[in-house]
Amino acid sequence: MVFLFRLLSHLPLPVIHRLGAVLGQLTYLLSPSYRRNLRSNMAQAGIDAALNRPAALEAGKQMLELSRIWMRTLEEANAQVVEVSGQEHLTAALNAGKGIVFLTPHLGCFEITAQYLSSFGDITVLYRPPKSAAAQELILTGRKRARLHLAPADLSGVRALIKALKKGQMVGMLPDQAPKTGEGVWLDFFGRKAYTMTLAARLTETGAASLLTWGERLPDGRGYRIHFQLPSQPLAGTTIERAQQINHEIEALIRQCPTQYLWGYNRYKQPRGAEPPPL
Repeated sequence: MVFLFRLLSHLPLPVIHRLGAVLGQLTYLLSPSYRRNLRSNMAQAGIDAALNRPAALEAGKQMLELSRIWMRTLEEANAQVVEVSGQEHLTAALNAGKGIVFLTPHLGCFEITAQYLSSFGDITVLYRPPKSAAAQELILTGRKRARLHLAPADLSGVRALIKALKKGQMVGMLPDQAPKTGEGVWLDFFGRKAYTMTLAARLTETGAASLLTWGERLPDGRGYRIHFQLPSQPLAGTTIERAQQINHEIEALIRQCPTQYLWGYNRYKQPRGAEPPPL
């Protein structure tokens, strides 16, 4: 996989996105389970069914564009960021020096955000190690940078995140990733109960700044626009209340660009051993 990604990384981004769109189209046509999940999740969110296929094409782009991010130098990867929205929020949070929690959903090119942020300082990113050894090698090869550190989604990773925040550093995670049994609670997500991680909410209780961020994929392979946004209201209340608010904040982000969300991801699955969602 590493060899294939290295080959792809030499192609221009517009070509990679065109190939990715073909991959997304084929996946949508040939995988009934993927197509069913995508349609069901978009319908649950009230997204126009006419956007189903465009969303599949964007998902295909997301898969292949990783090569241009993971297999190039940090400078080359970040050169693809051609616009930034909300840079003032990032600057203010960095100047506060209290640590920053970046909440990055499966929206747009979420891999480019951590790469971009590592050019401003140390950032520790939570990730779930894959079962495949080849995929693990690819992730470790592509994501690690001098100031971008990986923390596995276990107790040692949680400790690494907390330690980074205490140092006034940045941490990042995908708050819409389905957690393991015992690591989440059933909360509303687009009007349906989704097993939701509580870790992101707990980290916002440390006094660190909280920012929402995502990397918008621009048309025709022109690059990416990174968005930094404050929550619509400061995150407050109990851990559960904060986790629910984060879900609602993610919903608002997704509605800004619904075709670039990974709707094929089974967000509503019940983890093995977890209690069923409440009626």
